[in-house]
Amino acid sequence: MSQTIVFHTPAQARAWQRWLIYSPVARIVIFAALAFAVGFAVHGAMAALGWMSKTATPLQHAVAGLSIELVSTVVSYIVLVMVIERRRMRELSWRQVPTYGLAAFVGGFLLFSTVVGLLWVLGSYHVLGINNHVNWLPEVLIAGVGAGVGEEIITRGVLFRIVEEGMGTWWALGISAVFFGGAHIFNPAATLWSSLAIAIEAGILLAMVFHVTRTLWACIGLHAAWNITQGTIYGIPVSGGSEKGWLLSSRTGPDWLSGGAFGAEASVIALLVCTSVSVVLLMIALRRNSIVRPSWSRRVSASYAATPTA
Repeated sequence: MSQTIVFHTPAQARAWQRWLIYSPVARIVIFAALAFAVGFAVHGAMAALGWMSKTATPLQHAVAGLSIELVSTVVSYIVLVMVIERRRMRELSWRQVPTYGLAAFVGGFLLFSTVVGLLWVLGSYHVLGINNHVNWLPEVLIAGVGAGVGEEIITRGVLFRIVEEGMGTWWALGISAVFFGGAHIFNPAATLWSSLAIAIEAGILLAMVFHVTRTLWACIGLHAAWNITQGTIYGIPVSGGSEKGWLLSSRTGPDWLSGGAFGAEASVIALLVCTSVSVVLLMIALRRNSIVRPSWSRRVSASYAATPTA
C-alpha cells in the first residue's frame, strides 16, 4: 500500500496547512484553480493569434484547443506535484513512455478493434469505402493527444489518485467514474445512457489501469488509441463528435447495439468488452492486495498496531 499512496502530509505541517494546502479537497481545488487560470491565459494568447477565429484553418483550431488543454493541465499538475506535494512525478516519468505508454496504445487499438469486430459480426458495422483524403491530423491532436493527456491528468492523476489517498480505492473508483461520465453529458447526441456507459466502460477501466500500473502513461496511451482508432481509423463518432475517418462507415440496428449518433461507446458491446478487462484488472489488484482502505480505517489499524501488548 505504501507504493500506492505517493503523498503523505508532512509531519511538521501546521493545522491550517493540513486543511488548506495538503488535504485531498484542498489539493483538488488548488489544481482546478490553477488549470482555470492558466487555461484562461492560453486561451487569450490563442485568440490574439487569430487561431480561434472563424477564418482560422482546422489545424490552427486544433493546435489552439490542444494548447489550451495541455498547457493548463500539465503546468497545473507539475505545480501540484512538485510545489505542493513536493515529490518526484513518477507517474509521468518519460522512461515509461516506450513501455507502458506504447503497450497501452497498442492495447487501446486492439480493444476498440474488438468492439468494432463484434459489431461487424452482429451486422451493425458496415464499411462503405475508404477516404484517402481525410484531414486526420486535427482529430488526432484533439481527440487523441489532447483528450488522452488532459483528461487523464484531471480524472486519474488528480481526482482518482487524491480521492484514493483519502477515501480509499472503492470511493475513488466510483467518484472518478461518475465525474468522467458526467463530463460527457453535454457532448453532441449525449444521453443519460451514453454517460452511464462512459462512466462504467471507460471511467472504471482507466481508473483500474492507473491503480494497477501507477503510471498515467498507460491511461494516456489507452485513451488516445481508443479515440484515434474509433474516429480516425474506423470513422465512428467519438463521444458524439466527428465521424470522418480513413474508413467510410455506417452502423445500423438499435441504438443499444450500434451506439447511435453518440458512437460505439454507447453500445452494449463496448460496455461488455471494457467491463471484462476491468474485471481482470480488479482481480489483479485483489491478488496484489493493493486496494487502499479509507484514511480513517488506516489510522485505526495503525493505532492498534502501535498499542503495546501485555
